[in-house]
Amino acid sequence: MIAPAQEARSWRRFFRRGPWENGAVGLIGLGVFMLVQPFSLDLFGYSFVVILTGTIGFVIVSHFPE
Repeated sequence: MIAPAQEARSWRRFFRRGPWENGAVGLIGLGVFMLVQPFSLDLFGYSFVVILTGTIGFVIVSHFPE
């Protein structure tokens, strides 16, 4: 069984800000790429949802501990 202090440290390590912020920024970048690409109308249609998801994720993740 995991001790409570060790379990709290593992959660803090999993929810560090850096990797999650990078993922959210990558999702926003993917959404912008989907918005400006000339290949698929489906990608264009989902670009707003992807950008919005990345933005909301970034706002949430910015409250995670360093």
